[in-house]
Parts: sequence; structure tokens; C-alpha cells
Amino acid sequence: MENLRETFHDHPIYTLSEIAMSLHRVVEKTYPQPYFIKAEILKLNFYPHSGHCYPELVEKEGNVIKAEMRAIIWATNYQRINQRFLQITGDPLKENINILCLASIEYSPKHGLALHIQDIEPTYTLGEMVKNRNAVIERLKKEGAFTYNKNLKMPMLPKRIAVISVETSKGYSDFITTLQGNRQGYCFETELFPSILQGDKAIVGITGRLAEIEMRQAEFDCVVIVRGGGGDVGLSCYDDYQLAQRVATFPLPVLTGIGHSTNLSVTDMVAYSYNITPTDVAFSLIQYFQTFDEKLMDFQTRLIERGRMILADEKNKLLDLETTRKVAVPKILTKHRQQLTMLSQRVALKSKEIVFSQNNELSKLRNDIERWGIQHLQNEREQIARLSQVLSLNSLSFLKVQQEKISNLEDKVTLLHPDNILKRGFSITRLNGKAVTNAEELQSGDELMTVVYQGTVTSVVK
Repeated sequence: MENLRETFHDHPIYTLSEIAMSLHRVVEKTYPQPYFIKAEILKLNFYPHSGHCYPELVEKEGNVIKAEMRAIIWATNYQRINQRFLQITGDPLKENINILCLASIEYSPKHGLALHIQDIEPTYTLGEMVKNRNAVIERLKKEGAFTYNKNLKMPMLPKRIAVISVETSKGYSDFITTLQGNRQGYCFETELFPSILQGDKAIVGITGRLAEIEMRQAEFDCVVIVRGGGGDVGLSCYDDYQLAQRVATFPLPVLTGIGHSTNLSVTDMVAYSYNITPTDVAFSLIQYFQTFDEKLMDFQTRLIERGRMILADEKNKLLDLETTRKVAVPKILTKHRQQLTMLSQRVALKSKEIVFSQNNELSKLRNDIERWGIQHLQNEREQIARLSQVLSLNSLSFLKVQQEKISNLEDKVTLLHPDNILKRGFSITRLNGKAVTNAEELQSGDELMTVVYQGTVTSVVK
């Protein structure tokens, strides 16, 4: 006999299990097959002990949650799904990522409504990651930050380096070993700022270390972010806007060597420079010193060559001066001797003319004296005396002027004398008695004689 259902005010009363079982039958009948569902993993809830995973899935519109549902990935499926996801995306399943999953919709009277995930398509998530990555790039470009760090000026010799890495990582070890073991012996000063370098925690860690370095930026020339020994796993954090923006706008040049073997991360793109390995980053820093060395050596070579050219020019000028002196001094002496001879002849001739003229005057005076008497003779004698004094003074003054000219010429000739040139520090080098004017004409073993002011020096060409 069927039990009568309990009622309340003529309404039937159902047990919770009856309602739950009814829902179970409705869900089972309404959703008989798996469905492809896209959602965001809000919480992963993976339990390593059992291997099961209980993701909390949501759908958002902006920052507002439109729908939320619990999901289940049994251990047998989780290991397969996670491994394939890791191989394709480079990251394991984690929170705050968009997924496309194949799931059945089930209702359990004991556990409630849940999505039983059978598979997750990693290429969909990868596409979403690429979209997010491109969105970050466009945002940084729109903000004018994308090339900011690249346009900073690296010091000529970046010696003081702030390093963000893990002290025990192989990448950090390779970087320090390469930097400090350079064959040229260049000295670098490094300070480690430890941080997690992969996964979501790396974003907070690296940005935190950058903040510490910025407070002490006067102590460093550049910042290096290096990691190694982990492949490409967990590197999607370097496409995060917060980390990329911090690197892009950092006031010191940032160099990266975070190990991407395929595509560049956004952080690599906005950094001052990037390399795949920490060793390559070290070599790039060493290259700054090598470039400076090369420029210095080139300058030294050009300086020596310029010095040699100036010295050769001065030697040529000295030789030209010596040759000119040898030719000019005798000419000058001959010319002034001729002028002196001519002046002497003029003086003698002029004196004779004056004497002759005065003799004529004397004869006239004698006649006048005889004619005009003693008084007139006395007057004429006085006139003759005055004229004689004038003649004597004019002759002496003329001769004195000419003697001063001759003395000045002799002083100039003395200054141009070889001994006086040698006194000023110049020297004359001779080979077989002839002055050397071209160093290229000398041969090894030639014996040279160099004349200085006091003595001679003998040398042999090597």
C-alpha cells in the first residue's frame, strides 16, 4: 500500500533528497552530452594530495561577475590536461586565465551543480594570451611609454649594475662568471636584488625590486634582469602590463636575459636591450668597455700620427730656415757692404766738393780782403770759421747715422748665425757631412752626426 504524502495546508511536502533527485533527472535529461564552454578560472583549487582540481569558473563583463559555477577535474584528467596546456602555452593551468573547456553538466544530490571538465583547449587560451599581449603593447604605445627606456642614454662605461635574479639560479651564476671573468680584466660592481622570476608572483617580486633600485638609482648605471635553467615555463608574467609598464618607464636602462627562446615578451620589447641568455647580457656589457678601448686606441694612434706629422713639418721648416739663412746672409752682407762703400764714396766726394767750394770761397775772400781791407778780412774769417764748424758737424752726424745702420745689420747677421740658432735648442743632423732632410732616405746602420750648441752627438740608425 502506497504511503500517503504528508501535506501542509493541503500542499504536499517534499524531502530535500526528492527535490535533489528531481533536479538530477532534469539536468541529466536536459544536458545529455558534453558542451564547449568558455569561462575564466577565478580560483584553481588544486589538491596535490588527491590530484583532483576544483576550479571556480566565472564570466565577467568588465569587472562585474555575470555568472559563477563550480567545476571538477578528476586527477586522471587533470594530469593530462595540465601537461598539454603547459606544452602549448608555456604555463600550467592557473588562476585569472580564460579557457575553452569540454564539460558535462551534472547535478549531484549531495554536492550540487557542477561542471565536470573532460578537456581544455590550450590554443584558445593561447589566443587569449596573444590578445592580452597585443592589448598591453597597444596600451603602452598609446601612453607613450613603449620606447621610453630604449631612448635612455647608457653611460659610456656601465660599471655599476643592479641585478634582479635568484642567487642560486644558473642564469645568475653564468652572468656573474662571464662578467667577472672577462679576459680584458674590466672591473664591474654588481649588487643582487633577489626575486622570484617566473609565475604570477614574479610580477610583484620584480616590480618591488625595481622600486628599491629606483630609490637608489644614483648608485647604479643600469639594471639587469636575468634568469636561466627553466625553459619557457611560467614566463607569461613578462607580458603582464604592470611589469612591462614598470620596466618601460624605469629611469635607468634595463637589460633583460630571461630565456625566451621563441617570441619576445613585452618586457623584452620595452627594455633598453634584450638577450636570450644571461651570458649574452654579460657579453653586451663587456662590449661597451671593448668599444671604449677601441676608440681610445684609435685616438692614441691618430694622436701619435699627428705628432709625427707636426714634428716632420717643424723639421722641414728648420731645414728651410737653415737653407734660407745660408743663402740670404751672404747676400745681405754683400748688399750692405756695397751700400757702405757707396756711402763712403759719397761722403768722400761730397767732402772734396765742399773743400773745393770752400777753397774757391777762400780765394774770393782773399781777393776781397785785399780789396776791402783788414776789417772785411776779419769778418770773412769769422764767416769761414762758422762754415767750417757746420761742415764738421754735418759730416760727423752723417757718418754716425751710417755707422748705426751698419751696426744694426751686423746684429741681425749675428742672430742668424748657426751658433745662435743652435743655442735655442735646435740641432743639425748630418750623414756623411750632408744635412739630413728626409728620414725615409736613412737606412739601418747609417751613422749620423748631430751638431748641438756645445759639441756633437754620434748615433746609429736602427
